[in-house]
Amino acid sequence: MRAATGVQYELRAATPSGPALAVVTEVAAGLRMYSVDGIDLVEPFPARSAPPKGAGIVLAPWPNRIRDGVWQQGGVRRELALTEPELGNAIHGLLRYSPYRLLSRGTGTVTLAATVFPQRGYPFQLDTTVTYTLTDEGLEVTHTVRNVGTEPAPVALGAHPYLKIGGVPTEDLTLRIAADIHIDVDDRSNPVGESPVDGTRFDLRGGRPVRDLDLDDGFGGVGAHGAASGPLGRPASPGHPEARSEHSLAAPDGRTVMLWGDENIRYVQVFTPRNFPVTAPGSDDEDEPVPGRAVAIEPMTAPADAFNSGAGLRWLEPGETWTVRWGIRHTGFGL
Repeated sequence: MRAATGVQYELRAATPSGPALAVVTEVAAGLRMYSVDGIDLVEPFPARSAPPKGAGIVLAPWPNRIRDGVWQQGGVRRELALTEPELGNAIHGLLRYSPYRLLSRGTGTVTLAATVFPQRGYPFQLDTTVTYTLTDEGLEVTHTVRNVGTEPAPVALGAHPYLKIGGVPTEDLTLRIAADIHIDVDDRSNPVGESPVDGTRFDLRGGRPVRDLDLDDGFGGVGAHGAASGPLGRPASPGHPEARSEHSLAAPDGRTVMLWGDENIRYVQVFTPRNFPVTAPGSDDEDEPVPGRAVAIEPMTAPADAFNSGAGLRWLEPGETWTVRWGIRHTGFGL
């Protein structure tokens, strides 16, 4: 049977922690699987399935939501399709269901490309690429966006990975989010303001058990202090040299999986659904998922409704190219 997400690009690499495997999909350039030494570091899903709850997809030319699908450009009202009809919003950009074309491929790397063509509510043309590369430390992801139109274009980027640590129950993991600001929202999940996380249930800087969390929340102040509140915006813990932020899930045995972002990743969305289709406990059959807890840590260059607020929004001039990097790394594996 043909995969629901098109061509499946399998990446492999030998690493100090054991063999690494990733599967990237043609549709949405999504990350369908990523494991090290046979231990899943993202929530996998079957090839026969569409990405559950946006798992692994690329979010462009905006992540998260645009209120009512409406924004203004120089007094001109732009109306996008309402792709989150139950809340009346436009969500996760314009490439969520688009097939990407192959640009290059190696044993442990692949580069895919897709074009955003002028359309309702977004009269701009962008060439985009995404490169996934397996390294000794983890998985690196590089996005580029080039404005190939004739007018400046508003752009923001994001991704939607769900992190995990193999067979460790997600409820037993500790989540740490290096963010100082909570994005306050209304009942349609659109921003109405922001507030410091200090002294609130949204302060995840010191880590909290996932079992105690129920989140679909955006955070700002990401990367203001580096990966672990280090000085001068530098990572305070070892990591990718470009990292300016780092969030993590830690197991009781000390193993940790981390999501890092470069200086463009200034926001993060954290989503902890209880009905994600996960592999049943004790089962090796990914084709028989059961509802369970999952944790999405979504790197974003801008928060929800950025086309209206302007927060984190990048206006690309004609001919200009923007590059954004993030990735997943791990510690305590293969010891």
